[in-house]
Amino acid sequence: MKYFIGNWKMFGIPKSINILNKINSFSSRDKNRNRYRVIITPPYTLLESFSKNFKNKRIIIGSQNCYQKDKFSSNTAAISSYMIKKTGAKYTLIGHSDNRLEGDTDTILKDKVKLALENNLKVVFCIGENKLQKKKKQTFSVLKKQLKKVLEKKLNKNNIIVAYEPIWSIGTGKIPNQKDLSKTVYFIKHILKNIFKKKSPEVLYGGSVDENNVKMFKQIKEIDGFLIGGASKSSKKFIDIIKNYYR
Repeated sequence: MKYFIGNWKMFGIPKSINILNKINSFSSRDKNRNRYRVIITPPYTLLESFSKNFKNKRIIIGSQNCYQKDKFSSNTAAISSYMIKKTGAKYTLIGHSDNRLEGDTDTILKDKVKLALENNLKVVFCIGENKLQKKKKQTFSVLKKQLKKVLEKKLNKNNIIVAYEPIWSIGTGKIPNQKDLSKTVYFIKHILKNIFKKKSPEVLYGGSVDENNVKMFKQIKEIDGFLIGGASKSSKKFIDIIKNYYR
């Protein structure tokens, strides 16, 4: 099973459901539909309405983040994984570089992952190195630390997906070369096997994925799907990514 996950970030109003309607319509009739899963993570403001509209349909709804405390607390503007689950959402992104820059430490991320899983949300855990770390050839050490500081053997690996998003690639149009990316994803899966002592969770790639370069990514057998940013805000671009992957 491959994953095509759209991260809308700070984008979307109620009428943006038309984008999802077009994606759902395509996926419902696509001959390859049983080979992949489509997940869209809109802003919190759209979680409940989108979840209701796409219940039992081809598109699954997830959140872009969750808070590190459970259920209800006195933290203004915070939204817990318990609250997210009650909207009908089934997935949550955790550890995106945007949130790490805003202060999410390994300790905070560990709490978020734990609570999300306890509230029956599937977790898409994001990792990635920045430009300076890449230049200093620290990619593997950074990724290993990000994984081992947060993920533990006792967690349910069946409800965890890891998304490798090199920070230097996000929104820049720059992507890793095929050989380097293949080695990196292989390394990530090796670390995950060491953590869980069994088969690795799926590993996705994210970072300037579009309808053109997805053909190159397809050649990297280690990649189990994609976390897609800007292109997911357009039904045509998102659909073309799926189409071109299976051509």
